[in-house]
Formats: sequence, C-alpha cells, structure tokens
Amino acid sequence: MKFVTSGEVRFLTADIMDSEPILHGFFTRHGGVSPHPWASLNMATSVGDTRENVLENRARALQALTSTPRGIFDVWQVHSNRVIYTRKPRQVGELHEQADAMITDHPDVVLLMMFADCVPVLLYDPRHHAVGIAHAGWKGTVAKVASECVTAMSQAFHTQPEDLLAVIGPSICPEHYAVGSEVVRAVKVAMGDDSSEILYQENGIISLDLWRANEIILTQAGVLPHHIQTVEICTAEHTEDWYSHRAEMGKTGRFAAMITLK
Repeated sequence: MKFVTSGEVRFLTADIMDSEPILHGFFTRHGGVSPHPWASLNMATSVGDTRENVLENRARALQALTSTPRGIFDVWQVHSNRVIYTRKPRQVGELHEQADAMITDHPDVVLLMMFADCVPVLLYDPRHHAVGIAHAGWKGTVAKVASECVTAMSQAFHTQPEDLLAVIGPSICPEHYAVGSEVVRAVKVAMGDDSSEILYQENGIISLDLWRANEIILTQAGVLPHHIQTVEICTAEHTEDWYSHRAEMGKTGRFAAMITLK
C-alpha cells in the first residue's frame, strides 16, 4: 500500500493493483473545502454539506486521480446487492439509480462510491480490462454484494473469477464493530458455518469482522485467495484520515473510493 499526494489531496492505493493499467484510490478526508464536521474532502451531499462544496471536492479528487478528462458514474447507495453496468458517466442533473455496485469496461468512466465504515471492494479483470466496485456494510455483506459484482462482470465481460484482482479497502475493524441480535441472525443465515470465522464474542459483546466476511464471499465466488488484498486500516481508529459514522456519532462526511481504466 502507498499514499499518493496531489496538492493537499491524499489517497491510498493497493499494491496488487498498482502495476495494472488502471487508476484507483481510497481518498482520505484531506484536501477539500468542506467545514467541520465534514472536514474536508467530503464526497456526499446527503450528510448536510453543500452541493457546491461536494462538487469542488469531487473535482479535486478526480484531478488528483487522473490527468485526462473523464466523468464520474455514481449511484444512490441503499445497502442492496444490485449491480449496474455502465459505459458512460452520469450526466449533471441525471437521476441516480439505486444500487451498491457498479461495473464498466469503458475508460471514460470513473466509478465512485462513498464510505464511512462500510467496506469498499474494488475488482479488476486484467484479461478483459474491466473494473468493478462494491459498497458492503453489514446488509450488503449478508446480501453478498461483492459476489453479485463478480457475477455481473462474468455476465457482461465473460470474466473468469480466478482472473480477478480484488481489494478490500479502509473500513471498520471488528474491534470497533459491535453488533446486535438482528445482525447476528442475518449473518448466521447468510454465512452458515463460516459465521464462526467472522462473529466474535467477548464479555457478552458480539463483534462482526466485515473484512474476513468479504474475503470469504469473494473466494466463494471464485476469486483466488492470493488475488485478494485487504488493506486492514480501520476507519473508526483513524478518523484523522478517514470518516467514520460510528466513531464520529453520525456527524461526519463520506470518503470516496474510485477506480477507472487507463
């Protein structure tokens, strides 16, 4: 992993994808124009920040990622497992579609999703030169949105899962993710015997390991274990760099994960 700095904008890249003909990054909260509590590179208008601030922040992040003009495609994230295939950016004023994963094989499109504890999953198919991104909170994880993204790439691009490279980005770690009985029940139904690997109980508190859960889901979808890199940066522990809905009691922004083809 390495941090890349462009002006005041700072983002993280993953070793497994750094040598590939793609551009990707998990953008820290630094280098934007948003005031407290969204300071400063907030990517979402849904948290109370102004549209003008968010547009400026997105423009700065996009410029930091790529020097060639291209547009963003984003969605209205609803904790689902729906995947959208796009070959063009979302136009200004065009309504967002509801989904939690996107795929593309067109280099003019930058896929962007927003996070503040949920798991970003990036996918790259080096054989068919296509990318995907997924947003997996606990609901998206038990709905196996990462697996649905793999399936969508297989259908759209003839992707073979064993060819895929995958990155699990900065998100909340199990030490900071205590969950209630509703989540525990859903995890056990969705993950079966594997739930014992991702649910931990200590002093009567049950915690969920979203990182390991999504590793399991990706390998069950056919992604090779050595093709998966988990960043293992906890957003709740490092609010100096990342937004965390849980650690900041909901009064915070959203950071971006982006991926595009060269």
